[in-house]
Amino acid sequence: MFQVKDIMTKDVFTLNHNESLSAAKDLMDLARIRHIPIVDSQGKFTGLLTHRDILAATISELAGIDRQTQDEIESGIPIREIMQIDVVTVTADLSLKKAARLLLEEKYGCLPVICEDKLCGIITEADFLRLTIDLLDAVEQED
Repeated sequence: MFQVKDIMTKDVFTLNHNESLSAAKDLMDLARIRHIPIVDSQGKFTGLLTHRDILAATISELAGIDRQTQDEIESGIPIREIMQIDVVTVTADLSLKKAARLLLEEKYGCLPVICEDKLCGIITEADFLRLTIDLLDAVEQED
């Protein structure tokens, strides 16, 4: 039986809840990710920040505020004020089928993976797409 640990992303970009909205935006842009797990200094998962959370907290350009002022405002907004804290997490030994159902049925974009009370990975829709591509490649090679 395949488990979450078989396909989860283990090298996860994280931030601390004291980091700013602008730091989160920069990380998402640089790493090309849509989910940032938030951890404390011991690596314990404390919340999740998504691209959607950032969009909701960002001042619209329609507001007529210049870029510099907007950057200053965003650098003063701590992640803890906009992150999600009531987040469903999974363990590394959960079956992939159950994780996939959870993502699909609850419309989650990711599931943080917890091992011994610490963040040890994240499983996302992209991980399942990679698995699908690998499986399709394997089937095509058999033909």
